[in-house]
Amino acid sequence: MTHRRFALGLGVVAVPLLLALLGPFLAGEPGPRATSFVLGDGHVLGTDFVGRDVLRQTLLGGRTVVVTALAATALAHLVAVPVALAGALTRLRWLEDLLLRPLDVLLAVPSLLLILLVAAVLTPGAVGLALLVALVNVPDAARIVRAAAGEVAARPAVEALRMQGESRWRIAVGYVGRSTLRTLAADAGIRLTGVLYLVSTAAFLGVGVAPDAADWAVMVDRNRTGLLVQPWAVVVPALLIVALTMGTNLLFDAALEKRGRRW
Repeated sequence: MTHRRFALGLGVVAVPLLLALLGPFLAGEPGPRATSFVLGDGHVLGTDFVGRDVLRQTLLGGRTVVVTALAATALAHLVAVPVALAGALTRLRWLEDLLLRPLDVLLAVPSLLLILLVAAVLTPGAVGLALLVALVNVPDAARIVRAAAGEVAARPAVEALRMQGESRWRIAVGYVGRSTLRTLAADAGIRLTGVLYLVSTAAFLGVGVAPDAADWAVMVDRNRTGLLVQPWAVVVPALLIVALTMGTNLLFDAALEKRGRRW
């Protein structure tokens, strides 16, 4: 069952990933614009709201979504994991409060609302959007890793390592960090799915991308007015986003199930 789930997840996620990686090389040069929302006439998937070829826009539109989501997930964990491990291993209550309480304040603000508030003042590009999405995901990730690391840090083995004179770095990374890998992997899978949703929603609202950018989420937003006339301009990018999210979840579930049997 695990192998079937892994194969299914790999098959589902392979299509959007390959399009995101190879699409820009296969898109070719833009042709002349045609009438908006037409089917056929040399366009395999029809045209979009400004007469551009939907197939070409689809080939170009995945890289920003995938790269931004992966970068935001990685950045969130790069900040959250060291903070969580430091909070779990420190014996100084004030230091733990100093590290984790500011994250609680950030956690109280809805993620999308915070992104929209910042976007109202600044004009973030793709890099800015990745940083914003990473920022709003740090508190959740830190809390989950802190909970798992706190349980490991309370074990007698950690005290034994301290008495043997092991360095804090080796205890934190070599024992506590390694013991929380399964939790971290599970969170990474869920986090990536949430980040994909947040990145797509922000792009749908025009944050981080140009209004006419070749982006799957932007395509869904800008072409929805012609859904009944030319559905492929909306259906294809929407299905690719869904496949990317669902395939990622299936892959992480299968990997965790297989890893759990080993542990």
